[in-house]
Amino acid sequence: MKLRDSVYLEKKRPLFEKLLGELLAKYPFASILAQDAAEKSCRVSRRLTNVSAGGTFSARGFVVKVYDGSHWSEHSFNEISEDLLPGILGEVEATAAMSEAVLPEGVKERVYSAPGAGKLTFSGSTDYEVDPDGLGDEEIVARLTAIRDRGLACSDRLIDCQASVTWNKSHKLYLAPDRDLTQNVMWTTGSVVAIASRGQEIKFSHKGYSVLGGAELMEDMGGEVEKTAATVLELLESEPLTPGEYECVCTPEVTGMIVHEAFGHGVEMDMFVKKRALAEKYVGEYVASPLVTMHDGASVVPETGSYFFDDEGTMAHDTVIIEKGVLKRGISDYLSAMTLGTEPTGNGRRESYRRKAYTRMTNTYFEPGTDSVEDMIASVKDGLLLCEPSSGMEDPKNWGIQCMVSYAREIKDGKLTGRVFSPIVLTGYVPDLLKSITMMSGKLELGGGGMCGKGYKEWVKVSDGGPWIKARIRLG
Repeated sequence: MKLRDSVYLEKKRPLFEKLLGELLAKYPFASILAQDAAEKSCRVSRRLTNVSAGGTFSARGFVVKVYDGSHWSEHSFNEISEDLLPGILGEVEATAAMSEAVLPEGVKERVYSAPGAGKLTFSGSTDYEVDPDGLGDEEIVARLTAIRDRGLACSDRLIDCQASVTWNKSHKLYLAPDRDLTQNVMWTTGSVVAIASRGQEIKFSHKGYSVLGGAELMEDMGGEVEKTAATVLELLESEPLTPGEYECVCTPEVTGMIVHEAFGHGVEMDMFVKKRALAEKYVGEYVASPLVTMHDGASVVPETGSYFFDDEGTMAHDTVIIEKGVLKRGISDYLSAMTLGTEPTGNGRRESYRRKAYTRMTNTYFEPGTDSVEDMIASVKDGLLLCEPSSGMEDPKNWGIQCMVSYAREIKDGKLTGRVFSPIVLTGYVPDLLKSITMMSGKLELGGGGMCGKGYKEWVKVSDGGPWIKARIRLG
């Protein structure tokens, strides 16, 4: 089934069209982005059952952008009616006039041109099998409770097992002289977390799920709850790792974290404009193993970072960032593309109508290779299998990376020994890490349970992943 259009946005469309017409009578270019997004979450733990509406990506509002022949300005608001139109027009004009007047001394205004990409009309919706709202809170909570109970039954050493699901229905309308675009996108994520303790020590293990779709996700949830519970019990017996450089095999989840942090923000081209990304100087050069080809794109795979067009009216792309080890290009929003004289890649994204657009990642991943996982592990003389990423950060200006991995399994003479180390800190210089990749498995796996922050911690949904990889990595 297809997600339907927003009744609210369609009802207000004549007002948006009238507002756009009046803006174009005054300005060479104007656009309107209208957003109607609703989010809901259900969570069950040992002591708590919670159902909540609203969230980071739940918002209804509008952004007007105008170009006066030399510079751009924006005005956002969340109410529109026939009576309010004169006031909205006045506020847009006041914002545009103020933008030029408030430049700090010594700061010069950059002159841009108006876009002219050709007329395009588009309407698209993502598919789903089960509508979570139609399934109902009671049934969703019952399914989550069953997962929780299965987890808790695994061991009396578990102090909790948490199961949760979140879904978002996002509707957007973008109008400009050359654009009439509508999109309806639904994603759903879930997680199972097992928690165990030994004395004062508490350990966690988690399994995430995501789909560009609906509550059909829940058919897969719980399939590994016993494995998650077993893992957290192993972590209670884990040992600290001696810092050093190790030969490592990474699961697709860890690969995804490396992809996202290593060449994520570092190739967002608004960072090129600000001279905050070292990657700008290495376009056309080898920055990774020839085995590595890296993509980012909202249209390339169906995941939580997917959409049909970005928040500036640019259609979604599939951007090849690294091709066989060579850094080819970055990703960009419209403004940074204009500044750098490049084509926008459909990566201009806002947390909501309340926030500005940045260049942001979407679905980011390494292409798979041809090796088997069994051969990869068998090839390791003395190393580690890295599992379950938890968080990461990068330094685009110096190409540094620091990531947290929940645990690592020891590999000796090509076999897992059963010895477990935790926690693990992954660090290093990005090109050194990526150039050390010598094997990649043949299956692509992505996950989209997380979010990505930037600027003043504006958040967007992203997914990342890739195959299993083998590389030399500095760990602590």
